[in-house]
Amino acid sequence: MRIGAFLPAAGFPGRDHTDTLEAAARAAEAAERAGFDDVWFAEHHFMSYGVCPSAVAMAAFVLGRTRRVRVGTAVSVLSTAHPVALAEQANLLDQVSGGRFRLGVGRGGPWVDLEVFGTGLERYERGFGESLEVLLEALRGGPMRADGAVFGFREVEVVPGPRTLPHPEVVVAATSEPTLSLAAGAGLPVMLGLHQDGAAQAAMLERYGELRTQAGGAPVRGHVAAAVAHVADSREEARKVLLEALPRWLGPGLEGYVPVDGRARPQRDPDAYARFLCDAHAVGAPEDCAAVLRGRAEATGADALMLLVEGAGEERAVLENIARLGEEVLPRVRGGA
Repeated sequence: MRIGAFLPAAGFPGRDHTDTLEAAARAAEAAERAGFDDVWFAEHHFMSYGVCPSAVAMAAFVLGRTRRVRVGTAVSVLSTAHPVALAEQANLLDQVSGGRFRLGVGRGGPWVDLEVFGTGLERYERGFGESLEVLLEALRGGPMRADGAVFGFREVEVVPGPRTLPHPEVVVAATSEPTLSLAAGAGLPVMLGLHQDGAAQAAMLERYGELRTQAGGAPVRGHVAAAVAHVADSREEARKVLLEALPRWLGPGLEGYVPVDGRARPQRDPDAYARFLCDAHAVGAPEDCAAVLRGRAEATGADALMLLVEGAGEERAVLENIARLGEEVLPRVRGGA
């Protein structure tokens, strides 16, 4: 069981972008010291939910500041990126980090990003499968060409090739049946989001197994389940911290999701969502957090957990949470006393 820290560089009110990004980098270093196996960065555009527009660039910076921990993207958005360019960057980081980079990719959403970057709604709605195919071929390095509906180009030599064979680790964020089916068909593990409780995540992975069997493939390892994790001396204290802090981030952050085509945007009450996150995930005393995380791993069969550790907002509280998780929770999850 690998356990990682998820760092979206959350834009809490009262903190400028410099403070937020520097704090995220320091949190990644703290996670390595605390014994986490992985650190994951998110990509967001034009919103305060996360002020990191390039998870790959942030991962590169942190790979240079760390020595042991693996660093990944959760996720890089394929609907607004060229898959060959993304593969080149991933192979480069795979090479220079000694294989410590992990590429998480996702479809993204029907947001204004599609307009700004010129890829359009068609690419989001019907181009993800082709984007994923081109990405995987490019990640293998060497000669390739494309003759698809979205991507068409003459044969080129993709350099550098990967250090990790046959290609750097890839995981696909899946929130819908079509994306789950694409991942299962390609034999790629999936990443399950914070908006799901343990039962919903388990159902997604059960469905993945069915789709993988239908595709005639062998079982796949490496699935990642996301969870919120905040530890305090008691469950009441941990909940109090997050119920006060999370809505301050979630309120303006969620407003940043602007549809490109004027469609109705799903509304989520930040206070209610904060309560859901506290109820559904690992928020409490050390033994509470460990029990939830062990249960999540057992129920889903996921091979890795990805823990949102920034929920308290204030940097000192986040660093304390990371340290306490490393000392008091992670050993319990991994089977220690």
